[in-house]
Amino acid sequence: MADYERPKYSRVRRSELSTPGHSDKMIAKAAASAADMVFLDLEDAVAPSAKIGARKNIIAGLNELDWGTKIRSFRCNSVDTQWCHDDIAEIVTGAGANIDVIMVPKIKSQREVWFVDDLLTQLELKLGLEVGRIGIECLVEEVEALQTVDEIARCSPRLEALTLGVGDLSASQGMRLGHIGVTDGETSLRYPGDIWHYARTRMIVACRSAGIDAIDGPYANFASPGGYEKSCGTFLMLGGVGKWCIHPSQIEIANRVFAPNDDEIAEAQAVIAAVSEAEEQGLGAATHNGMMIDAATTRLFQVTLDRAKQCGLI
Repeated sequence: MADYERPKYSRVRRSELSTPGHSDKMIAKAAASAADMVFLDLEDAVAPSAKIGARKNIIAGLNELDWGTKIRSFRCNSVDTQWCHDDIAEIVTGAGANIDVIMVPKIKSQREVWFVDDLLTQLELKLGLEVGRIGIECLVEEVEALQTVDEIARCSPRLEALTLGVGDLSASQGMRLGHIGVTDGETSLRYPGDIWHYARTRMIVACRSAGIDAIDGPYANFASPGGYEKSCGTFLMLGGVGKWCIHPSQIEIANRVFAPNDDEIAEAQAVIAAVSEAEEQGLGAATHNGMMIDAATTRLFQVTLDRAKQCGLI
């Protein structure tokens, strides 16, 4: 476990835009987008022959573009590859002051997180950066990670979020899906319901317990906005707070779904006010729009107001 104290960052991750690190054009478009977070990718989106050269593109993009209030991130290659160490060392050395989070794919245990944590600490000390400022977000896409997700979620003060990567997870679990861009329940074998319910719930519970964000991975069929929105809604109802966007057209949907709307905020405020008024009158419960409400109801609706406040809506 790291021996430094790290401030708690309250970042909003409704939408996380995946952007190939080898494309200057796409990096510039990502910086100008409405995504809450952009991660410049060195892993799956970049061919092996282009990985080393893409590091320079990412450094230039982080240093030279206006990112506004976005979370600035890059995804390194997995710890078990020949690229990971230099991905982190070169990009943090070149643009460390402009990096908020590093995304680490295909973790299997706490060990990979500790490796990145220790490497970041060494680099921050060497470069004169604040120790612990750069956060970590990890991808849960191997069965070993899902099996130990509770321990992983608490293993480093740098860890800010876990993302469920269902593509690699389906392969790791031996699932015959073929595509991850299908609406929940529309697999080729017609699985009834959300085939990812267990994995989503297990990861979300681990994240909530550890006080970090739970993010859903990609939905490949960007030509199906309805399918993407349904996938967002499923993850939201389980307690997730955001989802990947592999195309800019998905950003608006994620930003909308993972933030309370005006009606939800007004309803939450009205319910909490009604319970408070009842308590002042010495009553343990009240009625609102034909429904019984009490202290437990207040707790449920407070979730909506807390999220609205985090998103800057109230």
